[in-house]
Amino acid sequence: MFEKYPSWLNALRERTIALFNRYSLPRWIVFTMDTVSVFVIFIFAYLLRYNFTPAEISFDILMVHGLIVTAVYSIFSLVFQSYTGLIRHTTLTDISLIFVVTSVSAVTMVLLNLVSRFFNPGVYLVIPLSVILIHYVAITVFLFFIRIFIKVLFRFAIHYEKNKKRVLIYGAGEMGFVVKRVLMSDPRGDFNVVGFIDNSRRLQGKNINGLPVYSPAILSADKVQKNNIQTIIIAINKISASRKSELIRKAMSLDLEVLDTPSVDKWLNGQLQVGQIRKVKLEDLLNRDPIKLNMEQIGKGLNNKTILVTGAAGSIGSEIVRQLARFNIKMVILADQAETPMFNLDNELRREFGNLIFKPIIADVTNLRKMELIFKEFRPDVVFHAAAYKHVPIMEENVHEALRVNVGGTKVVAELSVKYDVKKFVMISSDKSVNPTSVMGASKRICEMLLQSIGEKPGVKTQFVVTRFGNVLGSNGSVVPIFRNQIADGGPVTVTHPDIMRYFMTIPEACELVLEAGFMGKGNQIYVFDMGEPVKITRLAEQMIKLSGFEPGKDIQIVYTGLRPGEKLCEELHTDKEETLPTYHPKIHLAQVEKFDPKVLLKQIDILIKNVYLLSKNDVLELFREIVPEYKAEVSSER
Repeated sequence: MFEKYPSWLNALRERTIALFNRYSLPRWIVFTMDTVSVFVIFIFAYLLRYNFTPAEISFDILMVHGLIVTAVYSIFSLVFQSYTGLIRHTTLTDISLIFVVTSVSAVTMVLLNLVSRFFNPGVYLVIPLSVILIHYVAITVFLFFIRIFIKVLFRFAIHYEKNKKRVLIYGAGEMGFVVKRVLMSDPRGDFNVVGFIDNSRRLQGKNINGLPVYSPAILSADKVQKNNIQTIIIAINKISASRKSELIRKAMSLDLEVLDTPSVDKWLNGQLQVGQIRKVKLEDLLNRDPIKLNMEQIGKGLNNKTILVTGAAGSIGSEIVRQLARFNIKMVILADQAETPMFNLDNELRREFGNLIFKPIIADVTNLRKMELIFKEFRPDVVFHAAAYKHVPIMEENVHEALRVNVGGTKVVAELSVKYDVKKFVMISSDKSVNPTSVMGASKRICEMLLQSIGEKPGVKTQFVVTRFGNVLGSNGSVVPIFRNQIADGGPVTVTHPDIMRYFMTIPEACELVLEAGFMGKGNQIYVFDMGEPVKITRLAEQMIKLSGFEPGKDIQIVYTGLRPGEKLCEELHTDKEETLPTYHPKIHLAQVEKFDPKVLLKQIDILIKNVYLLSKNDVLELFREIVPEYKAEVSSER
């Protein structure tokens, strides 16, 4: 590194960095410097032409010729704006502009010379062609040289700074060049770009902008260590999710810091900023390609409709609202009992979605009178029911609330939807409803059965749709924000069991599929989302620790705390007795659930809800098991 250079060179570097940090020459100063250079170089060209013999030169004529040449060059400099670029970031474009200005100016001077000779106006307007040629070459070389010198000096100042991270940019295309230029232009940045990586064999082994282009084979333990590579930045316009995930995992296995470049449409004012180059997100490791939606079908189902979203201030509910803002809806009603999250959502929608007409309402879905006021006033056409208690350990200790809110709230909203002729009712269920071992999962399964039972009643026109999927990254109470906070606190990161696994989706992905499934088929159906492969939570914790710049087991410890009440090692998306059928969307499957007697079920649910606080905890659990035979629960000692 830079320690091998003498102290005076170190001092020069430090002073140069300070100078570049403090000063950025205004354009008028650059223009003035170029103009003065044109005049001075012309004097030099004149003297050179006459062998530096003052006796042969008329200084009056010299001054007039110098002013004429300077005026011509200044005019074309203003026309082509060759003075506008930052000298320390001189590019090929800047050099080309200088060449254009000097060439056009020289041609103009030759034409003026010929015209002057033809009309014979006098020696004051006839500039020797030899002087014009010498001046053209000299001023072009000088302006080139001064800009390149300052750029090289600037790069010299920042390139060898101590503690710079040695960086490889993955992608030697246009975006890769932009990233390299942005990083090299930051004198106090943390990065020293040492090369590119590209899959193109045509580029491998070549030097671009003075930097070598490597094949992906350089991402091996010995080569990374040999070249002291510390960071890799992904700079590719179009890269598949699977390829990106594979690249990130490979880099992380080599203990490299992995940074990502935002897409061009997200650059600030069309310009990439250093601050936009950030660490990759956990979502990038899911290996899931973007979802293709049937926008025409969804748009038709939502066009000019009034939409009610329950649990609107929650993770899923709020994202559904954001997705709805893409369509031509009449109004969206936001119902949630959480005041502060609703306040935050209200502010976000006003700021980000100015054209969206919405109404935030503080309401409890179990309050029949309040919910009926909402239905009576706004007459929603579509309902997205996301309101629910979902935290497994908490619901194990509060079975009556799981019954009252999850089952009772769903019953209230569903029956009001039928009464007020709602066309479509879409409920957010959970993979925990499959072979449930928790109160929360059992309550969600009862909700699924409840909607199917109501939908089968004679004369019911409302189409009931259930969407069943697993965990979503970053939702309130999920492991991701918990792990993130634990890592920020220095650890340890707590995992319940070494072998525990979960399905994961991003919140936007899950909500896009909810919209798609909501307008698929004729209703009274349960749709199961393709969640990909289950993810080991221990692996997830390790990846989050690495993405945060730490080493698992060394900087941040992982501690196993034991399975919590109601928790499974691995969730399921359908039971052994259920089958799933494909739909036109590859990520959505139709569940063929077991048959049951709707009339008996509705009576059982009525008994549960009407006597919710009269029943003991064990009574509720027994009735849950009666309704959902596959539910496995331990009998509690509490009454």
